[in-house]
Amino acid sequence: MEFPTAPTPATPADVPALVDLINRAYRSEAAQAGWTAEGHLLDGPRIDAATLRDMLAAPAAVLLITAPTPGQLTGCVYLETQDDVLYLSMLAVSPEVQARGLGRQLLHAAEAHAQVQGCVKIKMSVLSVRAELLAWYERQGYRRTGASEPFPATTRFGTPRQPLTLLALEKGVGSNGECLMTF
Repeated sequence: MEFPTAPTPATPADVPALVDLINRAYRSEAAQAGWTAEGHLLDGPRIDAATLRDMLAAPAAVLLITAPTPGQLTGCVYLETQDDVLYLSMLAVSPEVQARGLGRQLLHAAEAHAQVQGCVKIKMSVLSVRAELLAWYERQGYRRTGASEPFPATTRFGTPRQPLTLLALEKGVGSNGECLMTF
């Protein structure tokens, strides 16, 4: 499958397809066969339309999407600029096209977006029990900061099946695109 060379910003019209993509990537039976699944850790949907519309409406945020053909979303990543830091979340790739480089392409787009926004680093939170995912982000240059927090008590992103902790990761972004390690 050919992926577009550059992800594009999502619009409110993309919300139904995004809800489907994100929930399939994180919680569907198809996702359970892959290493990115979290359905064994959380019950319920990962996202709903109302939450996604709120995220799209945030003034300093963009949700980048990939769609090889109109209406056929294959990946997305949510980015929110907070002063000189870009917060990255909800990186999702359709289970049908995982392990083909699309996640890495979305990370590169996030890093380019960070530079355009004048950000000096990218931050994210990852479930501590997701060893394979943590290792993947570390191979992409992200480093654990040592900071952690409990999974939110709200059921907005699912109901934990066990106590969960989020670990903070970050990656410095230089003005010429090099990775600056920050700890």
